[in-house]
Amino acid sequence: MDETIRQLGELLLGSIPTVVVFILLWIAYRLIVHGALGRALAERRTRTVGAVEKARTDIAAAESKTAEYEQKIRDARLTVYKGQESRRQQILEQKMTAIAEARQVAEAKVNSARAEIQRDTETAKTRVQAESSSLAAEIVRAILRTGSSARQPAIGGRG
Repeated sequence: MDETIRQLGELLLGSIPTVVVFILLWIAYRLIVHGALGRALAERRTRTVGAVEKARTDIAAAESKTAEYEQKIRDARLTVYKGQESRRQQILEQKMTAIAEARQVAEAKVNSARAEIQRDTETAKTRVQAESSSLAAEIVRAILRTGSSARQPAIGGRG
């Protein structure tokens, strides 16, 4: 057993330079590589997380602008529809005005024609009455002539 302890002691003494080199190497790694690597990883993480957050912010801004543009488009369409409706209403009112004027003109012409027909009727009645009086007088004269010529004896006749 003494032999084993002695060998173990030699191994420990032989490993001291390796342990010292290992500790120096570990310290060098921590000072040189680990700090720079940690900073690089932190920067990368910041950039990726920042990029993701910036992308989310950009997406939210884009969605906001899209909603705003859609609202503006809806408002513009509504304005156009209102303008079209207003024009259509104006045209309808103009048509109704034109129809009313045409009706008034037609009624005036109908009334004028009725008055003219009434005047013509009155004139015709007056003419008929005047002619009937003259015709009656003529008939009476004709009858009187016929009656008086029937009473007179014919010339050279018996009487």
